[in-house]
Amino acid sequence: MKKRYLGLAASVAAGALVLSACTPPGSSGDGGGEGGGGEGGDSLLNVGWNEPFRSMNTMTANGNAVANSIVTYMMNDNFGYYDDNLEVQEGDLGTVEQVSEDPLQVKYTFADSATWSDGTPVDAADIVLQWAAQSSNFNTAEEEEVSRDEESGAIEEIEDEETVFFDSASIGPSLIKDFPEVSEDGKEVTFEYSQAFADWRYSLGFGADGVGVPAHIVAKKALGEEDPEAAKQAVLDAIENEDTAALSTIANEWNTAFDFTSMTDDEDLIVHNGPYKMVDFAEGQYLTLEADENYSGPKEVGVNQVTIRYNEDPMASVQAVENGEIDIIQPQATADVKSAAEAIDGVTVESEDGATYEHVDLTYDNNGPFDPESYDGDEETAKLVRQAFLKTLPREQIVETIIKPLNEEATVRDSLYMVPGAPGYDEVVAGNSSDEFAGGDIEGAQELLEEAGVEAPTVRLLYGASNERRAQQATLIKESAEQAGFEIVEDGDDNWGTRLGDGTYDASLFGWQSTTTGISNSDANWRTGQQNNYGGYSNEELDDMLDELMVTTEESEQTPLVTEIEKTLIEDGFGMPIFQHPELTIYRDRVQNVSTTTVSPTMFWNYWEWQVS
Repeated sequence: MKKRYLGLAASVAAGALVLSACTPPGSSGDGGGEGGGGEGGDSLLNVGWNEPFRSMNTMTANGNAVANSIVTYMMNDNFGYYDDNLEVQEGDLGTVEQVSEDPLQVKYTFADSATWSDGTPVDAADIVLQWAAQSSNFNTAEEEEVSRDEESGAIEEIEDEETVFFDSASIGPSLIKDFPEVSEDGKEVTFEYSQAFADWRYSLGFGADGVGVPAHIVAKKALGEEDPEAAKQAVLDAIENEDTAALSTIANEWNTAFDFTSMTDDEDLIVHNGPYKMVDFAEGQYLTLEADENYSGPKEVGVNQVTIRYNEDPMASVQAVENGEIDIIQPQATADVKSAAEAIDGVTVESEDGATYEHVDLTYDNNGPFDPESYDGDEETAKLVRQAFLKTLPREQIVETIIKPLNEEATVRDSLYMVPGAPGYDEVVAGNSSDEFAGGDIEGAQELLEEAGVEAPTVRLLYGASNERRAQQATLIKESAEQAGFEIVEDGDDNWGTRLGDGTYDASLFGWQSTTTGISNSDANWRTGQQNNYGGYSNEELDDMLDELMVTTEESEQTPLVTEIEKTLIEDGFGMPIFQHPELTIYRDRVQNVSTTTVSPTMFWNYWEWQVS
């Protein structure tokens, strides 16, 4: 799954967040905080971020955001993660191994030290619930049949006991059709896939998601079972027996119970299995984590207290660094931000390509200019209009005027799958038809609109209103597209993230940040009916190609398939990539061992190695 990039270089989905005038508990203020050391000592660290936390469950559609995963990553262990070289490292929950190739069987073994903060072991029930929730195999309703809160986008409770809907979808878990083999003590779980799957390593228990929210807490809230062991068994029984009534209530709690926007009084919601615990959370202002003295795992943190302070204004964040209020930030990168940070004594500024790429996607199912239904079901006419709009995107101009001042080596990104410079990138780009949509081709766009017989189509362009870089891009897109005959309505909205997929816009401008390097990582973006396919795109031939890619384990055989998939998407007018986000990591000299990686959770990947002096 990819994370909707509502942090770092994207606009926040909530309203403007103003840096609090008060100093939250644990703030270093003038740079205080004593020492560091293997167990954190009394050391304090303040991190700046631009979107507030809102959910402990990062696997729901609402919780799927970087702002959440950076917190859950520090609060929970996992079965594996990436280092700064994108090498997979073994996590602290236990081990995972492929025990059979045909059929594909994967075994998870939980470490004896893997324990939830309330003393309950982390075991089979937790990862089995994660599988069931993400697989969609147990859902009895489709996405369009459920209701969501208009403001937050969170799914509303389903009262019908015959309806099961887990608000999540992931391609790997969906390929596991049968209940797994569970050892008597619950410490070993073996899943069997229904087909080969190249990315099995990232399917469950990996990265910031870990094994998800605790199964015994879900059962306590859903089924009223207070005893942790009985609660876990109730979850396993409900899944194994496909007990619709029980699964309906379990899904309701899994979907929404772990959402909150300020410090909760319900300690069950912040049960965790990692080295940090949540101790304070002021809505829209800051969230504080503290080293948990009862943590039983092997990880030793170097900082006792981490406070994440929220502000969407990157220049205000730089000012907070200069004032000693914040120690480390990864703000939206602009030339002004970089210059301002480099002018501060005692501050390091590291600039490189980030984990996110900018793109424009089009909407197929809203009776808008790109929907065949607007032309009496004429697919070809709708495709010509989509292609015409994509031809107008001034991609080179955007990179030249907005991105190159930050990174002189920046180029237009021409692949939906691959980062410029990555192995296979040039080969994919050479065959994916991206050269037909190089950008700013006004004459070519006019010819396509004339061929389609469509005059002055109106396009509503959704983007984050308070995001200066997005606003600049929207202006350039509007100017270019209107030269070709389009009418562009700039739909700037700070709540854009909650609107994705609601059909109220025709084109969207935002960024994707990958959570893994796997070839199935982008699958949910364009597969029919999948969670991240917000535009309603559907192509059965493309779905078949995605199926083939999933079982292709040889890298040399993956590149031609990726090329054909991208060619289909681009020629269908799905959308276009624009650039790889430049990333600035800015930190005061009191912070040691800062590093970042090009997948989520970026600079948090080695939080346990952070030291302050």
